[in-house]
Amino acid sequence: MKNRQYSLKVFETRVDDEKKFVEFFETNYVLFKDHLILIKGEMSSEIEKYLTQKPFHFSHNETLPIGRTRKALEEELKLDTTQSDVDEYMALEEELKERVSENELNKLTLEEALKEQVSDNELNQHIAKTALDKATNKIEELSKKLKDNFMVLDTIIRSGRELKVEGDLLLLNRVNSGATIHTTGNLIITQVVEGALRCNGSFMMITVSPKANIIFNGVEVDNDLLTDKLNRIELKGREIFITPVIKKEINWAS
Repeated sequence: MKNRQYSLKVFETRVDDEKKFVEFFETNYVLFKDHLILIKGEMSSEIEKYLTQKPFHFSHNETLPIGRTRKALEEELKLDTTQSDVDEYMALEEELKERVSENELNKLTLEEALKEQVSDNELNQHIAKTALDKATNKIEELSKKLKDNFMVLDTIIRSGRELKVEGDLLLLNRVNSGATIHTTGNLIITQVVEGALRCNGSFMMITVSPKANIIFNGVEVDNDLLTDKLNRIELKGREIFITPVIKKEINWAS
């Protein structure tokens, strides 16, 4: 009689999550293709089909004999252990192997979760940086716009002149009859206005100007309402509000 003795590599596991089970063995096929896969617990027909087609060598709910080392056998004989002790030892060893298998699968799941977390963090950082860059660019654009679109003039706007300003205008002089000023932004004039004003900003500030022709955001302003030294004109909703800023001349004592 000719005999041969083989050492068989067995990997024991359970199917708690079919998707993770398949992913695990797809990733580690090279490591376990020469093992006997021992499935404990329930096994669906889909898992059985997967293991057959892969192919893997597998068994379901089989109790396999577990070999012991020479030293373990010598210790067993030396201590004169009973069969119940041996059975208990084998049961503990089997439980330990089962836990090791579960830990390996859990470790793989944890590594995948960590990788996903890292990817999510990198994506969130990219989104935050993009939003910050956009906000910074917007602030720079607004800052430039404020600088570029604010004009200060200290000159008389004479008859026949038409002044168009893209943005805000502060005029420190008068507007003669027959002159016209157009502004897309706010308008402040500190002297008398006898010409035409066309303002599309948020507000206007002008002096008493009974001869002025004022159109504010497409609405004509009644000159009789401009009774104070300096008046603020605002459009709120569909109504025009006129409020005094300076009610009378300020005389400085010498």
